[in-house]
Amino acid sequence: MKASELFVKCLENEGVEYIFGIPGEENLDVMDALLDSKIKFVTTRHEQGAAFMADVYGRLSGRAGVCLATLGPGATNLVTGVADANMDHAPLVAIAGQASTSRLHKESHQVLDLEEMFRCITKYSARLLTPNIITEVVRKAFKVAQTEKTGACFIEFPENIAEMEVDDHPLELKHPTMPEPPTAKVERAAEIIAEAKHPIVLAGNGVVRGKAWQQLAEFADKWGIPVANTFMAKGVIPFKHPMALGSAGLQANDYISCGFNRADVIICIGFDLVEYHPYLWHPTKDRIIIHIDQAPAEVDAYYPVSIGVVGDIKHSLIRLTELATPRPGFTMRALREALVEDMNQHSEDNSVPIKPQKIIWDLRTAMDLEDIAICDVGAHKMWMSRMFRCEFPNTCIISNGFASMGIAVPGAIAAKLVNPDQKVVAVTGDAGFLMNSQEIETAMRLNTPIVILIWNDSAYGLIEWKQMNQFGRKSNIDFTNPDFVKYAEAFGAKGYRIEKGEDLLPTLKKALADNTVSIIDCPVDYSENLKLTAKLGEMVCPI
Repeated sequence: MKASELFVKCLENEGVEYIFGIPGEENLDVMDALLDSKIKFVTTRHEQGAAFMADVYGRLSGRAGVCLATLGPGATNLVTGVADANMDHAPLVAIAGQASTSRLHKESHQVLDLEEMFRCITKYSARLLTPNIITEVVRKAFKVAQTEKTGACFIEFPENIAEMEVDDHPLELKHPTMPEPPTAKVERAAEIIAEAKHPIVLAGNGVVRGKAWQQLAEFADKWGIPVANTFMAKGVIPFKHPMALGSAGLQANDYISCGFNRADVIICIGFDLVEYHPYLWHPTKDRIIIHIDQAPAEVDAYYPVSIGVVGDIKHSLIRLTELATPRPGFTMRALREALVEDMNQHSEDNSVPIKPQKIIWDLRTAMDLEDIAICDVGAHKMWMSRMFRCEFPNTCIISNGFASMGIAVPGAIAAKLVNPDQKVVAVTGDAGFLMNSQEIETAMRLNTPIVILIWNDSAYGLIEWKQMNQFGRKSNIDFTNPDFVKYAEAFGAKGYRIEKGEDLLPTLKKALADNTVSIIDCPVDYSENLKLTAKLGEMVCPI
């Protein structure tokens, strides 16, 4: 068979369902081979959108999402989404066509050293220089991408190699199993926890990847220890759980900061340092830190691990729960109560522009608990992270490793493909929306009904928030927007504009019921940003 046909068979062997991307001259043979494959190619309108789709597909499914581009500018357009997946630890395999190997040694049209370019933003980057290595390279790329800590891999496929004949077959899949945590480490961790006066748990995205949320809830309940989650781990402990504190990571003094300040033992479970700088929650460097994860801890001066329990997170938590000893009641309940009070503060406020707290209240009311929100990056991300209540993991997807704007719309499309029976809302600012709004056409063509909720302030709101906090004045953050209702209608989607506060909830419910793409233009009152900063700056710790 042709090398391109073997390559596609290897992808089928890995269980690939979708490839997101754009055809090009240098991947013609691969595109032709896909016509005879069960793999569905999703033609996107920009390679960055394709990479973000693969990113979110990988994060939600646990299997590597796949994106494809041609050489040169097609490949460089993948970079942001690939870097996002790698830093957020979402499994992804990116593929790019390349010029013939006879052109790679010299200056040549559209030729870049893609293998080298992707090396610094992936776990593994390879170039196919002969058809005989295709089976090994593809197997390794998927194995590395899907092995903890999961991330991105890249394959460069020169066009002349794709045309060659080869006699080979895909390698057998063998999925590695996570090692058992060492008994001595588990027992020592249990001793430290039992002796702690004010322990607190910081649960990270690794709990989601390890599918250990049930074990985490049982651990917290049995030991009686409060749990804060990172932005990327929302829902790993249900917000209704009596030990749930909510999300940590606002990068400002917040109620949960009081919990870390008081804690003598901090138990980090599935925590990736990229999610929340340790110097922000452990500035004193003097607390006992227990690291429970599937990989050894990263080295950081503010993350001095006293005991590391490395192995399958599920099994580590099960064994620690079995060793639990009775503890006093939840001593940090006041932190949770203060946060809940904030969440409820503007639930009945119908003023326009609409306060962030009200937008989130109505969004949470309109959505079922197992529906999915894909949150873009901006000021709205900080509000969603802090106030959007989650009872299940993977129901509020936030990029907070690489934290790239533009992920919400393409990410929502991928989420709908992975979970067709769940409603999906892309929660985005007006700036992030227009970075990948071209993928509305992709959503319409694929018939993937999603709701796009735009927080409209005609500015880069998060940067304005930071500028005003630091300098007291803003600098070059304002812009104008198109008519988002007409913009939606131009794609054949439905468009709604919120002009009265009381209209937001019924509009959300109607849009969620629409069997199409719906865009809601919602003006947001970001004066609440500075009010929140002032409140937290004056906060007296409630415990």
